[in-house]
Amino acid sequence: MEKNETTRAGFVSLIGAPNAGKSTITNHFVGSKVSIVSNKAQTTRTIVKGIGIVDATQIIFLDTPGIFEPKRRLDRAMVQRAWEGVKDADIVVLVVDAKRGFDDETKAIVQKLKSDNIKAVLLLNKADLAPQNKLQALEDEIRGVYAFEKTITVSALTGEGMDDFYHYLARSLPVGPWFYPEDEMSDMPLKLLASEVVREKIFWYLHDELPYAITVEPELWERREDGSVRAEITIYVERDNQKIIVLGKGGQMIKKIGQAARLELEELLEDRIHLFLFVKVRENWGNDPSRYSLWDLKYNV
Repeated sequence: MEKNETTRAGFVSLIGAPNAGKSTITNHFVGSKVSIVSNKAQTTRTIVKGIGIVDATQIIFLDTPGIFEPKRRLDRAMVQRAWEGVKDADIVVLVVDAKRGFDDETKAIVQKLKSDNIKAVLLLNKADLAPQNKLQALEDEIRGVYAFEKTITVSALTGEGMDDFYHYLARSLPVGPWFYPEDEMSDMPLKLLASEVVREKIFWYLHDELPYAITVEPELWERREDGSVRAEITIYVERDNQKIIVLGKGGQMIKKIGQAARLELEELLEDRIHLFLFVKVRENWGNDPSRYSLWDLKYNV
């Protein structure tokens, strides 16, 4: 950046139905993992910030939980947090899975944007998975319901169209000083990032065996004298049979999860990590207020 170049900075809220690709977009922008990615819906449980620089503009992505019809207390808290992210943003971006199309969840989001008169950008993601004629038809269908500020077609997985998206945001955010140091990628504490990586590995390895019956919480993040880190993380489940699933026969599953998480954390943080995982039963943890405060979620929603 030139010394006298005008700086810009602002917050961009990524909203959308579950699995639209918001976390993939955030990680692509940052160039590193700050938000977990899974084929499961609702893996993001709170707003995760991804921070980066484009030209002289600092863009702070707010990766929000997927918006859907909530059925449980935790669902309601996550959806409410997602809409809070809209209020905090300079630019709101509705991310739509182009392959899935204009489904009921996305229709409900568009209707709320329209009823609340919230200006937004339409981002058609996963363009590599949908034919060109379908993309145009999808755009026409969505814009027929609400007039978006702009439509951009991308694939966060392949990178197609992403630079155009970033440069559009960089030009559109307000003039002002940067909010974070130039080299900062996220404001998430490292111990929380570690627990999120562990949660991601649980989703990848256990698939549908533990739909939403787990929560993962950091207990210790300690720098040792030799420069390495000791991390202790507890996986909470609701029933004994779920604990057996996470541990696996002879402890093989928890060993596999721990090894995968440790290797990824060491690569991300460029540190040697001593990772210790514990599995405990906490019945009905989804109705425990203390679980919500950790993730900046409201209990009574």
